[in-house]
Amino acid sequence: MLPESTLNQLKSALPDGQLPPSYGVYFKNTLVALCHALEDHILKSTPDDPQQKPLVLVTFQQGKWYLQEADRYYDIAQSSRHIAISAVAESGFDSHKTGKLDNVSLVHLNNDDVLVEEWNLVILAPGYAAMVLCRELSPEEYRADTQPQTDTERKFYGLWTFDRLPVEKAAKILIESVRTYNPELADRLTKMQEAIAATPKDITIDLSGVVSRIVTYLQTSQQQLVTINRQNKELVDLEGQALKLNRNLAASKLQAFLRMAQRVDERDPDNSVASLQVAALAETIGQLLDLPTLQLRRLRLAGLLYRIGLAEAPKEVFTQTPDQLNDSSYAFWRDRATLGAQLLSTMPELKAIKEIVGHQLEHWDGSGKPSGLKGEENGIESRILGLVSYFQELTQPRGDRPPLSLGEALEKCESRRETWFDPNLLDTLGNIVRLAEMGLMCLPSRPSQLQAIWLEEATK
Repeated sequence: MLPESTLNQLKSALPDGQLPPSYGVYFKNTLVALCHALEDHILKSTPDDPQQKPLVLVTFQQGKWYLQEADRYYDIAQSSRHIAISAVAESGFDSHKTGKLDNVSLVHLNNDDVLVEEWNLVILAPGYAAMVLCRELSPEEYRADTQPQTDTERKFYGLWTFDRLPVEKAAKILIESVRTYNPELADRLTKMQEAIAATPKDITIDLSGVVSRIVTYLQTSQQQLVTINRQNKELVDLEGQALKLNRNLAASKLQAFLRMAQRVDERDPDNSVASLQVAALAETIGQLLDLPTLQLRRLRLAGLLYRIGLAEAPKEVFTQTPDQLNDSSYAFWRDRATLGAQLLSTMPELKAIKEIVGHQLEHWDGSGKPSGLKGEENGIESRILGLVSYFQELTQPRGDRPPLSLGEALEKCESRRETWFDPNLLDTLGNIVRLAEMGLMCLPSRPSQLQAIWLEEATK
């Protein structure tokens, strides 16, 4: 990584020098898909209040500018507070209508500036933040047998994230790079960033749409790459490259869902670590039951994603008990498992996880939803997830209900023995609670592996 690159500067600026977990090597098509998904979110979610519009910072790689992208940014500008575009002078912005807009500023990079080899998109708004940062591998960084033969084979060091801290750090780095060329513009951009940071954050921004678009774009980009390469590669080469691409795309899609689930937890003021605790306790029960490694992996990932169906839920769902919710809010709570399964169904690699999440609200006596599965008709992973999520929620406050002790929460679960919950699983949970109350073990708070990129299709 070049010392002066935006990626390296961001690494130095972040606590412990830790880049977001999405950092890695990406194919060009993957990055196009990610950028288009984030840009589409701007186009499809224009707020009425101008103060809610995003600040957009863009860097285009030298020689890689296309007219259709210029037209696209003309539309994006209509939904943005301001767009600062950094590119070499001959990129064509000056003559294009996008470059003539009042809320678009052009920064003409010198040909020897490290930014000319970068491709960056940073979006900052009061209610959300997002970015893609990347730099193409140099010829020396490719192995001799992996030099790209076509445009779609190009690779980039890069990352993408919705986390506000790294996005704000990256914005400051890119604004400082503007200062070299236009100090006045840099000052204006800094004031815009400060104004966004000072805006109250009690705005609910629905990012489920952008995650769904990311998944759709990534799947489409994979199909396009395979189709293009089929014209130029022997079948054996094609299959090998398609497998590498599939792993790359699958990791990106999974990160999108994990981040989406994390945002759900962030919206819950009284239970902001729900997914971590549920995943950890579910995994512990699975280990005590001696479940195979494959099932433990599924259970752990399902625990991290079990609340993803609440991504679009109103804030009342997180601040009131179910009996206090109005009809529309209660519908989100009642159907959260089904909504989660619908989201996860967009990613075929998560089929098993979708089934676990989708059936977590089935009951032992067959009275649950969505399918009325009874007893062992429902998979053991879903039965564990349903019990653990109910138990964990009881140990946290909700609305005017105080948190229950471990013993009290267990009693509540026991009251639903053989109606809602598998009695054998209740016995296992009871053993864990008793050991915790005796001080012989601590209730697990994090799963053994956090956000590990594991997918069944990628490991076969």
